[in-house]
Amino acid sequence: MANEIDLILRSPKAYEWARKAMDAMEANSVWPTAINFELWLHYVAAKDSEVAAEIDQIIRSGERFTEQMGDAIAVNHLPSAKLNGEILDAGKSLSAELDTVSRAIESARETSEAYGQQLASATEVLEEQDSEAVRNMVDTLSAATLKVREENQALQSQLADTTDELSRLREHLEQVRRDAMTDALTLLFNRKAFDEALEKACNEAAKTHGVVTLAIIDIDHFKVFNDTWGHQTGDQVIRYVASVIARVSEGTRVAARYGGEEFAIIFPGEDRHVAMAVVEKAREEISTRILKRRSTNEELGTVTISTGIAESVRGEQPVMLIERADGALYAAKRNGRNRTAIADKNAESKAA
Repeated sequence: MANEIDLILRSPKAYEWARKAMDAMEANSVWPTAINFELWLHYVAAKDSEVAAEIDQIIRSGERFTEQMGDAIAVNHLPSAKLNGEILDAGKSLSAELDTVSRAIESARETSEAYGQQLASATEVLEEQDSEAVRNMVDTLSAATLKVREENQALQSQLADTTDELSRLREHLEQVRRDAMTDALTLLFNRKAFDEALEKACNEAAKTHGVVTLAIIDIDHFKVFNDTWGHQTGDQVIRYVASVIARVSEGTRVAARYGGEEFAIIFPGEDRHVAMAVVEKAREEISTRILKRRSTNEELGTVTISTGIAESVRGEQPVMLIERADGALYAAKRNGRNRTAIADKNAESKAA
């Protein structure tokens, strides 16, 4: 089915199917993320697919189609999402197994070493006796002790080699995990990592009766800039904005590329006033710098950002926090862009 969808996207009716998928998402209040778009393209173009059946079931139940639902369907039915999840799960399981093996080897080494020490002690005691039989026993025990010591040395050498290999494997697995959670262009967290971090922050805030604040940032008129100067220069601008956002996202804050030219910063335990000061610092820095084309040193002018900020209310789910921050972002754009807007807790937004 995935191959058929791929063919649809390369057919003359690709835009027609894409519009149908977008219309279906809008009709059901579904955010147009990359995963959701692929799922709903299955829904409109392959009504007999398992993906379409699961979406139909959710719609008939009257439930809101959440990102968590979309992720669950994607992992079960979309090859790329399933593979990504399996890589992460396998990495975590293998890392745990490697820890167990390492502890077992270390335990075996300590046990063998203790055995050798006991034999050596017994040898010293027996050597004080005069009996011929005892002396023979001493010789036997001494030989056994020497053999065990030699085996211990071999085991220690093998353990050192094995430990080095385990460390290399762990580092590789950690790199795979980081790559799966990192946006390749900006080196910020990607959308999957953002979703997990926001859910964790909201859960922690609910347990401690604390707050979490979310800022969603968008580069103003980026499409015009991209069309004028080209995608490579557009990528250069995205990387620059991302570098400023990363710099102000210190401590426990989480900076992510939310999608396209949009970014997000999660502020666990920090209120909207703190977030406002941080985002305004980034906005002022970005808006006052004259950018230059890297290949020709040609001046490109300046870019600006608009930001929406929302502070969580007790019991609020991540999706609602995102909706309020998004609403504040649109308020900032309606009021002229190059500004920050804060969402009131009653869901209204005020621009600053």
